[in-house]
Amino acid sequence: MKNSLNTKFIPITLTSVAIDEVKYIMANKNIPAEYGLRIGVRGTGCSGSTSFLLGFDKPKPLDDCYIVDGIPIYIEKKHTMYLIGLQVDFQETSEGRGFTFVNPEAK
Repeated sequence: MKNSLNTKFIPITLTSVAIDEVKYIMANKNIPAEYGLRIGVRGTGCSGSTSFLLGFDKPKPLDDCYIVDGIPIYIEKKHTMYLIGLQVDFQETSEGRGFTFVNPEAK
């Protein structure tokens, strides 16, 4: 099955700071041109514990593919339901810097 470019519904959002950081990394850290940003999950079992994954990868046959501000985003179809509504941000604090995953709907 061929991956598809989905232009109607993007399950996640990226803040402008996250977009800037992804673009910086892709331009300055030897990320191959055919790679995009992969967002996924690990540990979606009965315990309710979910870890989010972020990295650079080539598209795979079972991915949904999106373009966000010129950045190719790859999400494995089976991960989509766990990512709906999730916001990816990038923060720099005195404790460190890195990407964060925020669910604005979580209470």
